[in-house]
Amino acid sequence: MLELNSESIQSNAGAWGDIHVTLPAFDRSTVSAATMSHPVWVHFGSGNIFRGFIAVLQQRLLNEGFAKKGIIAAETFDSDIIEQIYRPFDDLTMMVTLNPDGTMDREVIGSVCESLKADGPNSEGRNRLRQIFREPGLQIASFTITEKGYALYDLDGELLPVVREDIEAGPSGARHTMSIAAALLYGRYQAGGYPMAMVSMDNCSHNGDKLRDGILTIATAWRDNKFVEDEFLAYLQNEDKIYFPWSMIDKITPRPHKTVESSLKRDGIKNMTPIVTSRSTFIAPFVNTERTQYLVIEDRFPNGRPALEKAGVFMTTRDIVDKAEKMKVNTCLNPLHTAMSVYGCLLGYTLVCDIMRDSDIVSLIRRLGYVEGLPVVVDPGILSPEKFLDEVMEQRLPNPSIPDTPQRITTDTSQVMSIRFGETIKSYIAQGRDPNTLISIPLTIAGWLRYLLAVDDAGKPMEVSSDPLKDELQMQLAGIELGKPDSYHGQIRPILANVGIFGLDLSRTPLLDTIETMFVEELTGPGAVRATLKKY
Repeated sequence: MLELNSESIQSNAGAWGDIHVTLPAFDRSTVSAATMSHPVWVHFGSGNIFRGFIAVLQQRLLNEGFAKKGIIAAETFDSDIIEQIYRPFDDLTMMVTLNPDGTMDREVIGSVCESLKADGPNSEGRNRLRQIFREPGLQIASFTITEKGYALYDLDGELLPVVREDIEAGPSGARHTMSIAAALLYGRYQAGGYPMAMVSMDNCSHNGDKLRDGILTIATAWRDNKFVEDEFLAYLQNEDKIYFPWSMIDKITPRPHKTVESSLKRDGIKNMTPIVTSRSTFIAPFVNTERTQYLVIEDRFPNGRPALEKAGVFMTTRDIVDKAEKMKVNTCLNPLHTAMSVYGCLLGYTLVCDIMRDSDIVSLIRRLGYVEGLPVVVDPGILSPEKFLDEVMEQRLPNPSIPDTPQRITTDTSQVMSIRFGETIKSYIAQGRDPNTLISIPLTIAGWLRYLLAVDDAGKPMEVSSDPLKDELQMQLAGIELGKPDSYHGQIRPILANVGIFGLDLSRTPLLDTIETMFVEELTGPGAVRATLKKY
């Protein structure tokens, strides 16, 4: 039996090769020693997108001799990931690429050289991060913490309790990730005001601004409470010192799947069983992922950067990042994901590839992308929107080897509605296009609200995926019952009016009546969701 650890990949290289596993092509002990003594890259958010994409980029550079140091992974939300998935495997990850033809490529990723539990203000991991951020040569702190990781306010516009407490406690007591980042930058300022880039790689619009705004909000409050100086704010706002590049990321890294786990165990690799952490993260020592990937980053790094372009990253201008991000997030992928997953859950599907055999849902997302989305896309130049959409529809979503689930994709839907649908609606209004020509977007919004009732199209109870606004939204929908359309008395109107969810007040647009009509039609009884899909 083979074990995923440093000793095994060093002493049993032939056995790993026999089961077609590619190993790191660099001396990991040398790279780790250099990384820990003078780090250049720390990453916050130790989940699958980091392990299966970002860490792989650095592995490519290390393999080819374009880099000499690895990455330090820090976790501020779920320290069980570090304790149970990183440390027992010497920070190695088994990456399994799922090809459309059903084959799998396997590679041990060894570019992560240190892993830190950074959720406690006085923890060993936090102290190590303080040391790292005082290193003059540190170039990058990158983030994949999901969009909700940047949120400082609740639905009513009030600061979250943890953020209020962080503001009162000052840098030494920081617990929210934005507060932690601000506190670490304060240490860097105190150590000499060294430059670096703070790079959000999360799947959200203008992610660099979200990171910058979050850190500046905390830092400003600390200044007002006399914890930090005015000069610290000036340091954060000096783009020659601290810069927050925008980026666009695209790679599907679904939850670890049983078929992948079984194949690894069959070939004699021990301890590949997934776990569920105390924070409800479902994660495994392996990452299963699609082959397709895109990363576009604004090329502004005040203290230098790795040669990421040699690993296939598009290093470009902010304007082009913005266009590429809007192409994907607002039009060519993410909206399709949400629409198909909402209806996939309602119609009882558990795999995205199976949904892509449902002609009604395929018609919905085809119209959403080609008919309603492409007219308001600006071509970024480096990627063709139509070809990107073709790849999504014809290769990526139907890939039977990708065990992605609609239940995963519908997680935190309230946090992405404004980007995935609100921006297109606003573009229609701004360009003088008739919003009444939109069908798939209002149908998706109606379907999401119907989904929140937690009853599927067969009339059976259905689990609704986690969402920070789930309880609040379901309370607003109280009293609505399937099979009783007269139980609807305008309950969705306050939700549609919520600018925080949709990016605009939908109750003041012509789409209000359309969404209400579709929603009520989906309430008429079992089978009403399918009938409404067919109708529109």
